[in-house]
This record gives sequence, structure tokens and C-alpha cells, in this order.
Amino acid sequence: MPNAGALWMAAILLWLMDATFNVAMEPFRAFVADQLPVRQRPLGYLLQSFFIGVGAVVASMLPWILAHLGVSNVAPPGDIPDTVKYAFYAGGAVMLGAVLWTVLRTREYPPEQLHAFDPAPGTDALPDLRGIWRNGAAWLLGGVALAWLIAYFRLRQEVYLLAGGLVAYGLLLIGYELALKLRPALQRQRGLLGHVLGDLHVMPTAMRQLAWVQLFSWFALFAMWIYTTATVAEVQYGTADAHSALYNEAANWVGVLFGTYNGCAALAALVIPLMVRRWGLRASHLVNLWLGGAGLLGFLFIRDPGWLLLPMVGIGFAWASILSLPYAMLSDNLPAAKMGVYMGIFNFFIVIPQLVAASVLGELLKRCFHGQPVWALATGGVSLFVAGLCTLRVQIRSE
Repeated sequence: MPNAGALWMAAILLWLMDATFNVAMEPFRAFVADQLPVRQRPLGYLLQSFFIGVGAVVASMLPWILAHLGVSNVAPPGDIPDTVKYAFYAGGAVMLGAVLWTVLRTREYPPEQLHAFDPAPGTDALPDLRGIWRNGAAWLLGGVALAWLIAYFRLRQEVYLLAGGLVAYGLLLIGYELALKLRPALQRQRGLLGHVLGDLHVMPTAMRQLAWVQLFSWFALFAMWIYTTATVAEVQYGTADAHSALYNEAANWVGVLFGTYNGCAALAALVIPLMVRRWGLRASHLVNLWLGGAGLLGFLFIRDPGWLLLPMVGIGFAWASILSLPYAMLSDNLPAAKMGVYMGIFNFFIVIPQLVAASVLGELLKRCFHGQPVWALATGGVSLFVAGLCTLRVQIRSE
């Protein structure tokens, strides 16, 4: 990605990188649940957050470290500094090595053994998919309506991605209903698509409730990742020139800030188990999300770049919690036989809000906030407060 010669190529590579990271990471969520009993899963996911935080600290600070080691931090127009390029190269190598090590060196329990230790109810019966065309029609009409609104208000072309996704899902459901009518045997003998649609159709209640928590949580995170550099450069450093040395200095400081919140997340992963033991999963997640929301709102009021380290503490607690507690709540309500499938489906609720944020935030800033990026972070802060409230609706068996 750092060597992309055109904006469209960089955008495609960014989407590809984000998608492959999610695909590579999500099986390890199910892997934690497979390896641990229910009572140990919150701690298992929090330890995963701890190691994610430690690794992210080094990764976030790499450009800053490389600059102090003498690597060039200034780039001509149309290029990026060598500090950023080398950080990308190192990240790719470490990612590949870590995944290979885990896959080749870690054992897996056979499905029979997992089923014997699984206290969650089974889901052996195939759900009846007849009548799903009604859901498909609703999704299809929703996508068409969204496309009309995009055209009417002359929104950015990227927002059509959302409308296209709704239309495609609606057509998929309608098409599968037609296939069932033409071949009734598909109701009993399903392929991969039929199983996935069936699992979506009978998605556990807790998973549906957690979807809203994830939607608002990851919307806020993506807003932070996209707009923090522009915000700090404009508000704290007083520049909007992306090619200036001052802007690059701001970008390096954002790397330190991101390293700080990841470091705080690693430490928070050691504290959150105590919170869970005292308050439970839902209340602990609410508190952590609200700490993160307060941290993002803090960018509205802080003018000294050094003081931005303070909001990173709250954001670190939110980050550690987002990476762990929703999965602990979800795994508590899933049978072992469906753990991998539903963890994969749960990943939709990470990707979809990122699509929403990437498609909508730019237009929102342009139309409502005169293009000031700090309001994207404020919107993310409010989103985390809403996510916290949604957590209270989640029904989990252990509480």
C-alpha cells in the first residue's frame, strides 16, 4: 500500500488490507472460545487484548522511532515518508509470521470433545428458510430507498456501496427462496450458502443485540482512525497542509497517541477482569465505552498536544473492552458446533460500521461541520455513549 501510485489504488489496497486483517483475526476469536471453558473466556479474550495492545504500541510508534534513528520523515508531493513505508513493511512481515506460528504450533480439540464440554444448547435442526423472500424484499426496498436518497441529496458516490450491499443481500434472499421452490430438496441438503443463510435467519437474540453495540463501537473507532491525524494537525498544530513538516510532526505525534492508547489497552486488559468480577460483563463494557467516548470528546477542548495523552487512557480502556467483552458475551450464548460460523458472521458487524463510517463521515463533515475533522471525533464519542447504552439490552446466560 505505501507504494501505490494512485489514490484509487491506495483506496482499493486499504479496503483489501482491512478485509484480510479481519479475515485473519476472526478465527482466533472462535479459537479462544474453543480452548477455554465459559468462566475463563473473559480472561482469555482480555489476554488477547493485552498482546494486541503490546504489539500495537510498537507498531504505532515505529514511524516516530525510525525518524529518531535517522530515517527520512519528509516526502515530496505525491509520496509518503520512508518512515511510514518501512513501518508498513515491518507490519506485513510480523503479521504473516505470527499467523503462521499460531496455525502451525497450536493444537485444536476435535468437534466431539468440544461438544461434550459445551453447556450451550445445540442447534442440530436445520432452520426453515421458506418465506425468507419477505426479508429479502425488505432489504431490497431499503437499498433502493437509500440509493434514491443518495441521488436526491447528491451525496458522495461512496455511499452507493451501502445501498448496493442492501440490494445484493435482498436479491440473495429472494433468489434462494426461488431455488427452494424449484428444488425442495435444498431445504434438507444445503450447501455453504444455505447453511450461512439459515444461521443468519435464526441468529441468537444476544447476537442481534450485540450487533448494535458493535455497530456504534466500530463506527467510532473508524472515525478516530481516519480523522485523528487531520484533527491534531488542524486543531493542535494549526496546519492543514499535508506536505508540510509541521503536518508530518503532527502525524508522528498521532502515532505516539495511538501507541499510548494501545499501551493503556494492554494495561486495561489487566484491570478489566477485576471490573467484570465485581460488576459483570455488561456494566463493565458500558463503563469502558463511556470512558472512550469521553476521550474522543476531549479532542474538542484540548489545545496542547501533550495533554492529548490524557484522553488516550479512556480510549485505551474502550479499545481493550471492545476487543474482548463482546466476544465473551457472545461465546456464552453459542453452541460449540456453531462457534466458528457465528464468530465469522459476527465479523459482519465490524466491517459494516466501517463501511458506514468511510461512506458517510466525509459527507457529514462537509454538509454539517464545514469540513472540520474534529467533529468526526466528536461524533465518534457520541457513538460510543450510544454503544454503551445498547450494551444494557444484551441478554447473556451468565448474568
